[in-house]
Amino acid sequence: MIKKIIFTCIFSSLHLFSSTINVALAANVSYAINNLIKEFNVQNPNTKVQVTIASSGKLSAQIQHRAPYDIFMSANMKYPQNLFDKKLSFTKPIIYAKGSISLLSKKRRDFSKGLYLLKDKSIKKIAIANPLTAPYGKAALEAIKNVGIEKEINKKLIYGQSISQTVTYSISAAQIGIIASSSLYSPRMKQFKENINWIKIDTSLYTAINQGIIILNRAKNNIEVKKFYDFILSEKAQVILKNYGYQVP
Repeated sequence: MIKKIIFTCIFSSLHLFSSTINVALAANVSYAINNLIKEFNVQNPNTKVQVTIASSGKLSAQIQHRAPYDIFMSANMKYPQNLFDKKLSFTKPIIYAKGSISLLSKKRRDFSKGLYLLKDKSIKKIAIANPLTAPYGKAALEAIKNVGIEKEINKKLIYGQSISQTVTYSISAAQIGIIASSSLYSPRMKQFKENINWIKIDTSLYTAINQGIIILNRAKNNIEVKKFYDFILSEKAQVILKNYGYQVP
């Protein structure tokens, strides 16, 4: 009886101090988030991190309509800055990672042509993320414009609603796609080889993809949220992000 009571008290105590934090996460980080949470839970085993994944534009719109998120990890600085300016964020946006884009094809391609490869007659559909809501889609379209092939390939473009959907399109509905480089580091993408199935796109062709993080007002006094926020900016998290192809501040 005594052992049962002790166990119950311990269990109740653990339950009492457990909590859930809600993170609105840009789709490009979906490939790294499980490892990030796993490392965070080493020091914070009783904190559950619940993640909602979508394009940064959609998540920003949801936040403006009072979606119950505590932290927003965006694919750019524009959306979190806008939320901060509207006084919906407790913290100013800080860069937690710098992303890049790559050209991906399921089939072997002559990548020496760079983005001019997209003009090839054998390529009928090109997947990019929606540039209106996904920063990686905006970067893809900017790169296409900067090499001067937009008019020639415009009719080939098909749009994913997030960068993760664009990855799926790139290896299924389209012959090729412009994706977040981070996706290439996920286990299911290891079959695709650099210079055979993919290449990184010259970073001089698009504006730097600085990714911002903020704590939203509803979590202003939430200690567990602050711990996760600090963790994402920590050296341990930065190492994980580097392993997924990001540059870190």
